[in-house]
Amino acid sequence: MALSVGIVGLPNAGKSTLFNALTQAGAAVGNYPFTTIEPNTGVVPVPDPRLDALAAIFSPPKIIPATVTFTDIAGLVRGASRGEGLGNQFLGHIRETDAIALVVRAFDDPDVTHVEGTVDALRDVDLLELELVLADLDTVTRRLDRTERTARLAKEKELDVIATLQRAREHLDTGRPLRTAGFTAEERDHLRELFPLTLKPLLVVVNVDEDSAASTEGAAAIEVRARESGGEAMRLSARIESEIVELDPADQAEFLATLGLAEPGLNRLARSAYGLLHLVSFFTAGEKEVRAWTLRTGETALDAAGTIHTDFARGFIRAEVVDAPTLIEAGSYAAVGKLGRLRLEGKDYVMQDGDVVHFRFNV
Repeated sequence: MALSVGIVGLPNAGKSTLFNALTQAGAAVGNYPFTTIEPNTGVVPVPDPRLDALAAIFSPPKIIPATVTFTDIAGLVRGASRGEGLGNQFLGHIRETDAIALVVRAFDDPDVTHVEGTVDALRDVDLLELELVLADLDTVTRRLDRTERTARLAKEKELDVIATLQRAREHLDTGRPLRTAGFTAEERDHLRELFPLTLKPLLVVVNVDEDSAASTEGAAAIEVRARESGGEAMRLSARIESEIVELDPADQAEFLATLGLAEPGLNRLARSAYGLLHLVSFFTAGEKEVRAWTLRTGETALDAAGTIHTDFARGFIRAEVVDAPTLIEAGSYAAVGKLGRLRLEGKDYVMQDGDVVHFRFNV
């Protein structure tokens, strides 16, 4: 399932440093605007202790985690919605992603300039969100004008679409992102082909210095601001994360302990991004392979079967399901069976995060 999170922010906010730490892909990093022009893309595994625990039971030769794709997008600047700083091109790159990780800088460094002159994470969130709102306002207004002109000539008038576009324009006129408008599923469908920037799920990532990596000071204001925009917030130090990935696992644990951190911030970011995309994991587990598979929240056993192989869906008979904690505690499928905890589910069963499943099919 190729869903991606766009890493967005002002120049020199630490986007490419964070991306390199996530993917170890070697994207260019520099102290000047537009170091990144064409977006870099990397696929990142999602840390999941349930996968590790299942692998410990079956000791398979192959262990395959769920993944999330990150795209490092060039820095936006004030006026990007009007085309400043290649803004139209970069906004187009954001439209191609499924969610936004908005990176804002909260560290002082005389060797790294700030395009706004001073460091102010809250201001930067507002600035970036406003540019996205203005870009959406332009897109929605142009589509509304065209749809209204067409409706005058058409026999079947798209009155419901026009109403949604009018509501979207009015909401954007207040400076608020579309994700806070409370659109119905039908209204979201009306807007889907516009790929609205501010309808995408949002995660604000506050890039702090080493001394603040384990602190919560100042976090509340950013969290409130993110919630007001219909999103979430987290903090990490991109510089520290780039150092951690270069260490051996044992040295990583020691380094994290000295910083007062329980785990790398990248682990939290990958999991947050996965949740941001409204994804859940289900598992297949056996002696040959333990694997985490990805579904959208609300998808069914039939969808899960098709994710593995089209034949599984075409010849679906039933799904044998147990939740991962039960299997991990029991230690084997046989023990789960004795406990009476193995369930037989039909194709309409809504898959739950953490389900371990074996499909019966016939083609």
